Amino acid sequence: MSLRIGIAGIKGRMGRLLAEEVPAAGALLSGGIGRNEDLAALAAKSDVVIDFTHAESVAAHAKALAASGTAWVLGTTGVSPGDLQEIQTAASRIPIIASPNFSPGVNLLLILAEQLGAALSAAAYDAEILEMHHRQKLDAPSGTALGIGRAVAAGRGVALEDVMVSGRHGHAAPRRDGEIGFAALRGGQLAGSHTLTFTAAAEQIGLTHHAFDRRVFATGAVSAALWLHGRPAGLYSMQDVLGLSALGPA
Repeated sequence: MSLRIGIAGIKGRMGRLLAEEVPAAGALLSGGIGRNEDLAALAAKSDVVIDFTHAESVAAHAKALAASGTAWVLGTTGVSPGDLQEIQTAASRIPIIASPNFSPGVNLLLILAEQLGAALSAAAYDAEILEMHHRQKLDAPSGTALGIGRAVAAGRGVALEDVMVSGRHGHAAPRRDGEIGFAALRGGQLAGSHTLTFTAAAEQIGLTHHAFDRRVFATGAVSAALWLHGRPAGLYSMQDVLGLSALGPA
């Protein structure tokens, strides 16, 4: 029998693309719900639920999917520390992939960001992240930008929350060693653009990813659902799906 995939957020732009990509991948679209609809009925008839809704729904969805035993592919960004705890709790009962970005290119960039963070001295190389998205995007910095920042911080052996500076304005203090800076731009209908730079006194190295079509995220999320089905309970990453985990720092 074909894998049954349900879509939470099927009425949104990502949801509509997912509804096309599920049957294209040979799976069965078991149904979908809008942002504020009850997830329980969809979970009951699905093997995996792909969720691109809103951060305010994450905690409730974690509880509902854990109760139903349904695997969860979560692409919602802007989640709170409390939401992350709910995700981790649910992962003790069901397999989950929670990722800020499902494109292969971004996930390779995350690995490179951690490697560069480990290799380049925080005192000598200033890390800055610039992102731009369409005008409707609500959270800033984007989930992907924060993921890049966490990768750099992990490479440096620090917590992002301790070194993050976002949206400098006015007469700010001089830049401190080890800061990871963020700038967010919004406009038009750009699917997503992220640039990470490490700048020293005598040189600069940069990594850039441009998403020209958000379908790359939908295709990746469906691939994640196919990979996740039948896995034991636990919290996985898109890097696991792509077989990139072995490339990361030891």
